[in-house]
Amino acid sequence: MPAHPSRIRSPWLLAGLLASLAVVVQALLVPLFAAPAAHLAPRDLPVAVAGPSPATADLAARLAAARPGGFAVTTLADAAAADRALRDREVYAAFVVGPDGVALHTAPAASPTVAALLTEAAGQLSAGRPVPVVQVVPADPDDPRGAGFAAGFLPLALTGMLAGALLTVLVARRAVRLAGLLGYAVLAGLVGTAVLHGWLGVLAGDPWREAAAIGLFALATAATVAGLGALLGRAGLGLGALLVFLVGNPLSAVGAAPELLPQPWGAVGQFLPVGAGGTLLRSAAFFDGAGAGRSLAVLAGYALVGLALVLVVNRSPRVGADSPTPAGRTAEVTV
Repeated sequence: MPAHPSRIRSPWLLAGLLASLAVVVQALLVPLFAAPAAHLAPRDLPVAVAGPSPATADLAARLAAARPGGFAVTTLADAAAADRALRDREVYAAFVVGPDGVALHTAPAASPTVAALLTEAAGQLSAGRPVPVVQVVPADPDDPRGAGFAAGFLPLALTGMLAGALLTVLVARRAVRLAGLLGYAVLAGLVGTAVLHGWLGVLAGDPWREAAAIGLFALATAATVAGLGALLGRAGLGLGALLVFLVGNPLSAVGAAPELLPQPWGAVGQFLPVGAGGTLLRSAAFFDGAGAGRSLAVLAGYALVGLALVLVVNRSPRVGADSPTPAGRTAEVTV
């Protein structure tokens, strides 16, 4: 069992241990954050080919040959069906075969990174000839590359994590803590939408739907941290931070797409709060809520479990509660 820092007599030894611990953490965090971004490539990326049967079959075969395992291809009847699939978030792009050749229909709002990647792929498939590109669901004109969306989403995760930790540490009564979590979620949704939609202009949907998405994400992150803190004390707060940010953020694919990350990590990220929150907000802001079912269920699950733990569990890592609870006793908290 490692020695407690206060029991280490030599300040030189303590400094060396702390420096070594920091380097170990760094060695773990750098690949966790950098590896997914460094290995972005399509992996079963949902796309469609639309048009007459012989031509679409040939195009689907060429896509599979160009990048084996890269695309999950759906064959559709025509351009109208392809556009519906894009608006419903069933595919990221569609290669539409027409009398004048192949056109690429995209949904940059789902992922500008994927739209750019597929535009390049379309040029390669056409032997360098220009391919018309139709943006069926464009990104916000004030944020065409999606950088503002991704950068603006990160503080929502940080503040949710902070709110859950502060309410756990500073508020003793469970009913008050619960009210604080619910109040924070409402305010976070309203203020987040006012900033991202009204001020920065990186969201383009119905503001109330966006506020609901941000509010649910805020509640899920804060309640997860608070619930784990109530269950496990200070160790639970650390676990919550690990789950929400240190692991959840690099696997979230908020700036790219889950299908571009190495698998199974892209799929795993969608079952963590940040990944589910990014998907939900994109659906709310650009697709009228289409494709939001799984992310909505994931966030609701985190929120409900976290709130239940806050209500049921008595343990609380409050300020000044440094001494452990005696064995066989449960800390009393007045509701």
